[in-house]
Amino acid sequence: MTTLTDPPGGSFRLSMLINDTRYRSYTFQFIALMVLIACFAYLGSNLVQNLRDAGLNISYQFLGEPSNYDINQRLVEYDSQSSHWRAAIVGVLNTLLVSFLACLTATAIGVVAGVLRLSNNWLVRKLMSIYVEAFRNVPVLIWIIIIFTIMTAVMPAPRAFRGEDAEATMLFGAFAFTNRGVYIPKPILEPMGWFVLGVFVTSIFGALFYRRYATKLLYDTGKLLPMGWPTLAIVFVPAILIYFILGRPISLEYPVLGGFNFTGGIQIFGSLIALWFALAIYTGAFIAENVRAGIQAVSKGQTEAAASLGLRPNRIMNLVVLPQALRVIIPPLISQYLNITKNSSLAIAVGYMDITGTLGGITLNQTGRAIEAVLLLMLFYLTISLSISALMNVYNNSIKLKER
Repeated sequence: MTTLTDPPGGSFRLSMLINDTRYRSYTFQFIALMVLIACFAYLGSNLVQNLRDAGLNISYQFLGEPSNYDINQRLVEYDSQSSHWRAAIVGVLNTLLVSFLACLTATAIGVVAGVLRLSNNWLVRKLMSIYVEAFRNVPVLIWIIIIFTIMTAVMPAPRAFRGEDAEATMLFGAFAFTNRGVYIPKPILEPMGWFVLGVFVTSIFGALFYRRYATKLLYDTGKLLPMGWPTLAIVFVPAILIYFILGRPISLEYPVLGGFNFTGGIQIFGSLIALWFALAIYTGAFIAENVRAGIQAVSKGQTEAAASLGLRPNRIMNLVVLPQALRVIIPPLISQYLNITKNSSLAIAVGYMDITGTLGGITLNQTGRAIEAVLLLMLFYLTISLSISALMNVYNNSIKLKER
């Protein structure tokens, strides 16, 4: 016995690709895909033909040639005799570094500012409103230049740290803030030092597991375990114990003034600091509005019900409001992370050598390989953007409401 909802019987016929609703959408999608492939094939063949007529060809052999330029801020070994490919790798790492730092800082600033935007204190609420309106309505490039100017024009020169009557002194005897950048101690790891770092990283995961367990226990039984001091203890105590048991396998190399500049330690150039903080403060203003909107999307009755159970305001925010607000906050937050990554291409304005400054700047100008360099730039930004989007979407799917 058949019903009206049963699919029609009989063998498959080509006419069903158009007439049958089960296949029609796939047919049109396939046709659209073929048309798109044909368009790209035509554009590609047209590009190759024009290059051939001009006596040019697409080649990436230039990546193996010496770069013949220096890069100040770098995470891997590099000199002017390194290849253009090595210079591109340095640029990629610099881009990822400033993007990662800016994303973390912008998230912290945005969450704090977004919560304080709803504070009952009038002064705090207005100050956060001024911050949001001032920073998000001024182009980020201007903030980059302002912070870079402060770093180079206001900070003292290294010679100011010489002598007993110096105008400026090192912070805690280990940190020097100069117009050439910030100098910080450099960790020196002996072979067993990596084991200490491994214990520290494992402890972080242990702390996250504890907090997840404590939250689940609270939801299941109502029993409230302390969060603050146990988390700190799990993170730091094992690593500190292993550090002393193994005989202090990690030491610090402090920056020392020698001649006209500091030697030793790690130098963080002012261009990196300017780009990092400008992106963080600028994007943090947008994230603050996302956080405020997410909190306001949670019914006020949720807060009142939690308060009636005797929960303190900070517990209400951490356990009731924010977990529900994240479902509203995360989707636009993904876009803000992507904006940080793409806005980092403004680094060339202050001399920070990211991938746009190396591969898309000096390398392109030296070799004249504009098409090849731009294609690689597009591939990098496409890859990193899709990766960020994929990771954040995985997290977004884990916190969204599950329908029964």
